[in-house]
Amino acid sequence: MDLSQAIECANAFVFPGFLTDDASLSAERSRNEEALGVLRSAWMDAPVGKEPFPYELVLDLADRNRDICDRFGTERLRSLSPSSLARGLPAADLIRAVAVLQRRSVAQVTALSGPDARDLNVAWVDAPVSGMVVGIDIETTERDPARGYIINVGLEFMTVGPKAKPHDPFVGYFGLPEMYATKGVPLTEIHQITWSDLAGRVPFREDKQVQKALLATLCAYPFMAHNAAFEDSWFMLHIDGYAGARKDGRIVPIDTRDVCRRVDPEVRILPHETRPASLQSWAQRRGTLKAGESERHLGLDDVELMLATVQAEFAERNML
Repeated sequence: MDLSQAIECANAFVFPGFLTDDASLSAERSRNEEALGVLRSAWMDAPVGKEPFPYELVLDLADRNRDICDRFGTERLRSLSPSSLARGLPAADLIRAVAVLQRRSVAQVTALSGPDARDLNVAWVDAPVSGMVVGIDIETTERDPARGYIINVGLEFMTVGPKAKPHDPFVGYFGLPEMYATKGVPLTEIHQITWSDLAGRVPFREDKQVQKALLATLCAYPFMAHNAAFEDSWFMLHIDGYAGARKDGRIVPIDTRDVCRRVDPEVRILPHETRPASLQSWAQRRGTLKAGESERHLGLDDVELMLATVQAEFAERNML
């Protein structure tokens, strides 16, 4: 699919109610998601101010695709690889995160890490880290942001330093289409969120006030998340104005999973199957989660665990 075809797909008048059989629903979803990939790449790669279309075209197509996925049955899509979910942050983002926390230039960090961030572990421990960050975690109904919904957001602030303590927590729950009252909340076995937690609540994509507040927060402070590419991918398709702010460099994601992999030497010697860079495993090693305890997989709880663990890691490595 080329760009003109992707734009045509996004602008097409489609009435989901007319798509009733599995074949037509599956074909429409596949076409939408291919178009989303083409459109996002074209928009992000274009010079600022010279984008070939407004980013709202992408958001509208993603919204339409969720409706198609609901009608098809999202539980039947879980075997498909997410097409709108980034596997990790680009090297430039990882390098910039170090530069921001160390209050150094990107060029200084790149000189240590290399442009591909291969030696970013050296850069992380080369200078102290400090500054205000916002930790954030979301719970969703699917892995792919073009197929599911944000139903829970937790965030908390922390000034990185020797005596850092998280403060000013926020937690929010967001609604789902009414069909899930009978079908049940997808992935409830992971996040334990049920329909009773969401009934009557405004869906995240409709809550423009929350989106605006989150965007302002993410522009004001670097945000930390464990596997920040997940939150970044979801925000690109769920928060109005996020893509523009991200492209302009006003949003700085910091991936604490990458921090763990870079600076904790135990990650290199532990068996891969134990998932040593997972938040739960990392927190148990740093003593912020007791042996036998499990990660909650709920927004604010995971934020507090992540911030405590990254703080403990920074202290362990004399990075504060």
